[in-house]
Amino acid sequence: MTLHSCALALGSNIGDKEENLKDAVAAIGDITHTTVTRVSQYYRTAPWGDTDQDWFLNACAKIETELPPLQLLSALKGIESNLGRTKTRRWGPRVIDIDILTYDAVAIAEDTLTIPHPRMTERAFVLVPLAEIWPDLRVNGQSIETHLAQLSREDGDVFPYKP
Repeated sequence: MTLHSCALALGSNIGDKEENLKDAVAAIGDITHTTVTRVSQYYRTAPWGDTDQDWFLNACAKIETELPPLQLLSALKGIESNLGRTKTRRWGPRVIDIDILTYDAVAIAEDTLTIPHPRMTERAFVLVPLAEIWPDLRVNGQSIETHLAQLSREDGDVFPYKP
């Protein structure tokens, strides 16, 4: 089978955030035919969208998988559920959130999955850890650094996490 390189974004703002991210990364590594090849450091970030909630701990991971995109999405949603995520309000608090940012260089527009992630280039909490683990990645024809440079100050502060 063919190995596909993917970027994932992870976030948590309920409970032991650091442990939630570690558990999620471990579970991603347990997905059949999937290997975690890089994980960024963790970053503290203010909530985005719905700002009446606790700060997030965010990270990005680079994986290689043989799974097709929708099967990978299903596995990731299973991890979220197993770690205690329940659906609440949009952009609301969550034990864990795992998003597929990229899947090789393909573009996908399904009802349940859009790749590249449609808002990833607007979010410093995604781009900063992503630049750390995959600096030469290009999204929508531009480097991660170029996307970062285009963000305004209002797009959010990203602080390295110090436990």
